[in-house]
Amino acid sequence: MDNRDILNTALAQSAVDYGCSPGDFLRSEPTVVLSQKREGARCYLPLPLTCSLVSYGGCVVAQTSEPLLAPVREFLLRYPPEHCFETPNLYELNRILTPYDHRVCFMAEYFLPDLDRLQRLPCPYPTRVLTQEEFAELYLPQWSNALCEKRRERDVLAVGAYDGGALIGLAGASADCETMYQIGIDVLPAYRQRGVAAALTSALALAILDCGRVPFYCAAWSNLPSVRNALRSGFAPAWVEMTARSRAFVAQMNAR
Repeated sequence: MDNRDILNTALAQSAVDYGCSPGDFLRSEPTVVLSQKREGARCYLPLPLTCSLVSYGGCVVAQTSEPLLAPVREFLLRYPPEHCFETPNLYELNRILTPYDHRVCFMAEYFLPDLDRLQRLPCPYPTRVLTQEEFAELYLPQWSNALCEKRRERDVLAVGAYDGGALIGLAGASADCETMYQIGIDVLPAYRQRGVAAALTSALALAILDCGRVPFYCAAWSNLPSVRNALRSGFAPAWVEMTARSRAFVAQMNAR
């Protein structure tokens, strides 16, 4: 597997997620398709979606409900791809979504490993690869990024760091789809900024590749510590996504 294979795997999965062709992400013009449930899509996508945008940098592919096919296409043709994910243009997208009781909700950047830079990084504490049985008792608040309580069956692999036998950092791999595993990372506050996160992330990425799967990493644009960890661990930016959700869902998120 090389970097081209890794990118092609991601493009193929995004094509399943969005109901389009992998080549659509490489075109110069946007693509808009009707959102539907699809076998093989990432497990956490609540398909069908009212509106969701993705870009690998060259154009934007959108999946929408039927009433929004034309308005979203017009929106995408009006602005350069990178501006479709930025204010003030997102205010215009919100205006389009308002009659359908939806709002812009999740925006994130996704990273893929760069095999020219990915390597096992040193950790100041002993580390150990953990199986599902070994991390079954670790579904605790301090490890909620590494492991997902709601989808325990998807958590397939983890790497932990220990200080005197106590777990102080954990990276977990979630089998979000058949070909790609997502990495989540948690480090206890007292042990941060010591290289633990990058060591665990890089070790888990290599373990996932050894399983014949492609690791990927997701971070909010504003979460600079997480973005820095992705870059330090040997990952590179690959694609961005924006998903709209119902006004009630957004209100619930804001009430937390």
